[in-house]
Amino acid sequence: MKNAVRAQLCSMMFLEFFIWGAWFVTLGTFLGNNLQATDGEIALAFSTQSWGAIIAPFVIGIIADRYFNAERILGVLHLLGAVLMYLMYESSAFEGFYILVLAYMIVYMPTLALVNSVSFNQMKNPAKEFSLVRVFGTLGWIVAGLSISFIFHWDKGESIEQGFLKNTFLMTALASLLLGLFSFTLPKTPPKVIRSKNVTIKEILGLDSLGLFKDRNFLVFFLSSVLICIPLAFYYQNANPFLVEIGMDNATGKMTIGQISEIAFMLLLPYFFTKFGFKKTILVAMGAWVLRYMLFAYGNVNELGFMLIIGIALHGICYDFFFVSGQIYTDSKAGEAYKSSAQGLITLATYGIGMLIGFWIAGKISTWYLLEDGTHIWKTIWMYPAGFAFVVFVLFAIFFKTEKIDYQS
Repeated sequence: MKNAVRAQLCSMMFLEFFIWGAWFVTLGTFLGNNLQATDGEIALAFSTQSWGAIIAPFVIGIIADRYFNAERILGVLHLLGAVLMYLMYESSAFEGFYILVLAYMIVYMPTLALVNSVSFNQMKNPAKEFSLVRVFGTLGWIVAGLSISFIFHWDKGESIEQGFLKNTFLMTALASLLLGLFSFTLPKTPPKVIRSKNVTIKEILGLDSLGLFKDRNFLVFFLSSVLICIPLAFYYQNANPFLVEIGMDNATGKMTIGQISEIAFMLLLPYFFTKFGFKKTILVAMGAWVLRYMLFAYGNVNELGFMLIIGIALHGICYDFFFVSGQIYTDSKAGEAYKSSAQGLITLATYGIGMLIGFWIAGKISTWYLLEDGTHIWKTIWMYPAGFAFVVFVLFAIFFKTEKIDYQS
């Protein structure tokens, strides 16, 4: 791959995840403080990510794979996203905001697959080349969080009260506009599926890989993937409002420690996976989820502030050791015929079904433990995902049988 093309792909990945991290992390804090949304309404807003993930396969399967170049669709979607983000910036009531954020997620979630398609199309050896491009996406998320906390100071108490946090949507709109225009300069990525071939709903949703459920281990892994995303939703939905509410300075910037650890553990994953195997890698990830929520439950911003930082830093293990390992495992089990559909099925189950349930439960529990002064009993709230993750840990340890997985770094 030419250096100029690699630079284009790295820039594309940087902007793609800068856009996501620039508003999604602080969404709960913004809604609660600026639009006076209830915990249930905040859960509804976060669940739009899941609806976007559920609808995304239709966009990719019907349109991107069959009719138009991936880079052109990427450009159009981000230009539409820029408009929606600006309208979200102008919103003053949750009802109107919710419609906009739902529309935005339906537009944005397909772009996650499109940037991968554009990248893979330019690579001779994706196994070696892709990680060096994808890491710029993580850097984009980090830069977004650091900008909010340490450059613009939008997530500080006084700034939140004055409504400055809504500027995250304006910043995202500008970044979306930039990526939308930039996408039309990316290397051409034409559709690879023959148009005349009949497409079925079963193929689009990855349901042609359902035969994999005949393998007991894969079925256990699939169900565990759905279940573990329920406690994961608590982190995405509640972490930033929790840290801001208990008084952590520069909470959004400090949450980027999770993405920094993600880079480190991504480099460690091949060694750990090869030495200890898939089952132990997954169990370490699930155990890290339990530990993270326990640290949040018992930590504070004073003498136990280090517990909160450790809990944030565990994101690298939680994400890489579960999701990336799961993608490797799914790829090894699927075979050539079902590689893409199997990955689509797992994505639908986790970011779609699993997190959709998780956001709903997180909203309900947060409402139960809301005090009259507007604060929450966070210790009790965090014990729920900790306990749930522990149950999934035990079930996976019992029912998943150790097996050797072929893995090439």
